[in-house]
Amino acid sequence: MVRRVLALPSGRIAVAVLTVIALLAVLGPLIAPQNPLATSDDTLATASGAHWLGTDYLGRDVFSRLLDGSRVSVLGSLEVALTALVVGVLPGILSVQLGRAFEWITLRLTDTLVALPFLLFAVAVVALLGNGITQAMLVTGVLVSPLFYRVSRAATLTVARSQYVEAALISGASVGWVVRRHLWVKVLPPIAVALAQTVGVGFVIVSSLTFLGIGVQPPAPTWGGLLASDLGYLGQQPWAPFTPALLIVVTVWACNVLADAVRDVSGEAGRALLNNRRARRNRLDQAGPAPAGGAS
Repeated sequence: MVRRVLALPSGRIAVAVLTVIALLAVLGPLIAPQNPLATSDDTLATASGAHWLGTDYLGRDVFSRLLDGSRVSVLGSLEVALTALVVGVLPGILSVQLGRAFEWITLRLTDTLVALPFLLFAVAVVALLGNGITQAMLVTGVLVSPLFYRVSRAATLTVARSQYVEAALISGASVGWVVRRHLWVKVLPPIAVALAQTVGVGFVIVSSLTFLGIGVQPPAPTWGGLLASDLGYLGQQPWAPFTPALLIVVTVWACNVLADAVRDVSGEAGRALLNNRRARRNRLDQAGPAPAGGAS
């Protein structure tokens, strides 16, 4: 699937953008040219050789704070997506295999989670357990998990009544073996699409919470926190919110483009794409090399 995604121009662009964001998360705090928490008297300065993106209202280097804050944004969004993946996928698959009682219970729990506003619920959990990005993202991931539950359940339903699955069950295979051997391969592509989309949703959630000062308290830098502080000084630096907002928008856009690329190369659409490429390659091979032009 990875090669199919990279064969698409949109897939290559999305992977390239997300790779840059991942490198920022890993190397950003290490390559920041200045201490992101160090203040100075040079407040609200414009871009210069010493401060590539200027300074904020406390004289802190904006570029260094963006680099240092990238790790929190990336790790928070991944925490949301992976928590939702773990909580939602297995119950979604097993709801088709373990009978009506388990199915009814998981469906009711899913309906309950869907009814809860995840942003307000995350704020409430932070108020109860203390301000921290980890607990806020874990709770948010649980509230987002119905997406994975429904995707995995729908994908499982399409193959659960197949003859080869029924033959495996009749021959005495366990539910776990059937899930690993037959169902997981069919469920994986739509889960990959949902995972890419959820990472983008996680970026929006992390940015929203940190914009409100929830999860990570100032002066620790985050993209959402930088955006919030820059909005207070639009009169002096009207361009300041552009960079953190652009990083958030581009990252979410790349996640959505990657999700579309995975969807395009999986299932029936993926097989049709491969068949079209093979047919085009065969036509080019049959045509042969073009004759040399011009008379000698």
